[in-house]
Amino acid sequence: MNGERAQAMPGDFEPEQKRYLEGFVAGLQIARTAGSLSGRNGAGPAVTAPAPEPTGPDAPHWLAQDRVTKAGAKLSDQEKFKRELHPFDGYERLKAQAAANTPPKPDDNFRWRFFGLFYCAPAQNTYMCRLRIPNGILRAAQFDGVADAAERYGGGYAHVTTRANLQIREVPPKNAVALVEHVQDIGLCSRGSGADNIRNVTGTPTAGIDPQELIDTRPHARDWHFHILNDRTLYGIPRKFNVGFDGGGVIPVLEDTNDIGFSAVAVKDGFGVEPSIWFRLAVGGITGHRDFARPTGVIVKPSEATVVADAVVRVFIDHGDRTNRSKARLKYVLDAWGIDKFLTGMEEKLARKLVRVPVEALLPRPPTDRTAHIGVHAQKQAGLNWIGVALPVGRMTAAQMRGIAAAARQYGDGDIRLTVWQNFLISGVPDARVAAACAAIEALGLGTRANALRAGLVACTGNTGCKFAASDTKRHADEIASWCETRVAIDTPVNIHLTGCHHSCAQHFISDVGLLACKVQESEDGDQVEGYHILVGGGFGANAGLGRELYRDVKAVDAPQTVERILKAYLANRTCAQESFLAFAGRHDDATLKAMCEREAVV
Repeated sequence: MNGERAQAMPGDFEPEQKRYLEGFVAGLQIARTAGSLSGRNGAGPAVTAPAPEPTGPDAPHWLAQDRVTKAGAKLSDQEKFKRELHPFDGYERLKAQAAANTPPKPDDNFRWRFFGLFYCAPAQNTYMCRLRIPNGILRAAQFDGVADAAERYGGGYAHVTTRANLQIREVPPKNAVALVEHVQDIGLCSRGSGADNIRNVTGTPTAGIDPQELIDTRPHARDWHFHILNDRTLYGIPRKFNVGFDGGGVIPVLEDTNDIGFSAVAVKDGFGVEPSIWFRLAVGGITGHRDFARPTGVIVKPSEATVVADAVVRVFIDHGDRTNRSKARLKYVLDAWGIDKFLTGMEEKLARKLVRVPVEALLPRPPTDRTAHIGVHAQKQAGLNWIGVALPVGRMTAAQMRGIAAAARQYGDGDIRLTVWQNFLISGVPDARVAAACAAIEALGLGTRANALRAGLVACTGNTGCKFAASDTKRHADEIASWCETRVAIDTPVNIHLTGCHHSCAQHFISDVGLLACKVQESEDGDQVEGYHILVGGGFGANAGLGRELYRDVKAVDAPQTVERILKAYLANRTCAQESFLAFAGRHDDATLKAMCEREAVV
């Protein structure tokens, strides 16, 4: 034995050790086999390896889904669609459908919205393509390119949306991929502009040129835009998500209707923070669900806006509802948690405390002008102007777009600035060229002047292009304006918003007069016609408030006369010429307002 030990190399096992180890391993194998067999025979549990945790950029979403299913709840169909085939992994399928000119089935109709493509059947058997334009500002060459795309691949026209964005409609399935790639060729994109994603980021349309602005929002909107584009973990969140930046300019941005609203504020000295321009943070806005963004008491350095917004979204990714689509927006996390718990969740993501100040530390925001998006206005650059173009309910033809692009190049600085009021501005127009620029715009069938009704007229797509809409909102909006503008001498800004469904794309709750489309029963046989519920008294910004229903089930053919009575009642009963419609409506209860309206004759 000693001889065997003496001859063994360092690290070798001796014969007795080998026999022991062989027996030990054999025993383990027998035990493993016996356990497996007993599990199959029902005598004991089978030994199964745990499922590996999700990895990669989609892991946060899969983990959130797994927590839902482990708790015994059922994922919504859209959550299942995202997991079965992530939309960004389905581009070859989209291309195959385009090659065959095949419309998408419901699951792919959801997926292709990640590329900005919405199949609009039964309203239209075509796609709508929504773009991404950070801060709503694009160059004349890009505007030209969108006109080419609308003509080549769509219906030859485009809409300016209530998110300072562009939509191309009537795109056959065969043109879908070519359109998406064309948009990228001209330096724009449509990625993530639909479905469960962070939508187009809005900002002050007069950023960088506004005499009263506190901060130029363009670099901050651009930084957030590219942060989203280059981080796949920010796609496929529980529900759509909106972010807006207000720089304190003269044109309202409606940032308080967004999931995240960044509002530029001047912070005073003496409150323990640097006296400077910060962003005030508000969260959870969704006026279609009757909620404005909630103040948090948090202020954010402009250079840190993207990091803070990212933290908001990541808390939402982890805790947003993935079972009930109607309760899946950020608002409902805040309803369940409250602001303080949500801010704590953000701080955990940031690994630091947020900066809080009392309201008394903030100077008032410079005032807005509800007509500054229309007409000629002096920029802060001496001798230069922006010109706001009146665009009937946001629609323009490809030919008009090319004409506007040419005017922006010839008379201005080449920028075209979209607004949330469904129109656009041409900027950088020298004083000496203003008259020529206005003439060029008017030669296109557009205008640079609008009465108080036209300046505040907003309408969603309506049932000609959206399956959710109950009425033809754009046509009815024009009919209301045409009827009232010759019969009511409105001398103060009044917003009239028409929206086709509960999604409230035209934000009817925040307008002076809001119309929500519905079907009105016309006969005992159940025949229905298009109509509206009519609300009054909504507001935004410093006058934020939700409109209240004054009339229900008004036929669309009767809507112009009903609005006429409402406006006449306002003019006849306001305390003075300076009293706004909002203040007037707020002074009276519904019964009194209705009585005033009924006394007014319709011409």
